[in-house]
Amino acid sequence: MPHTKSAKKSLRKTEVRRIHNRTVIRVIKTHIKRFDAAVDGSVEALQVEYNLAATKLDKAAARGIIHKNLAARKKSQLARKLLAKKATKPAAPKV
Repeated sequence: MPHTKSAKKSLRKTEVRRIHNRTVIRVIKTHIKRFDAAVDGSVEALQVEYNLAATKLDKAAARGIIHKNLAARKKSQLARKLLAKKATKPAAPKV
C-alpha cells in the first residue's frame, strides 16, 4: 500500500484509468463479435459493423488504450473478411 500522499493519489488515478480502459476494450470486443455475427447477413450490414468496429479501434489506439499495431491488425483481419464477403456476393439476375 502507498504511504505518501502523492502515491495514494496515483493509486486512485490508476484504478479509475484501469476501469475505463477495461470498459473500452470490452466495447471493442463487442463490436468485433457483432461484425463476426453479421458475416452471415447482408454486405451492407457487414460494412456498417466494420465501420463501427474500425472507429472504436482507431479511437482506442489514438488514446493509448490499445497498441496501434493491434488496432491495425484487427482492422486488417476484419477488412479481409469484408472483402471476401463482397467478392462472393451473387451477381444481379439478368432480366
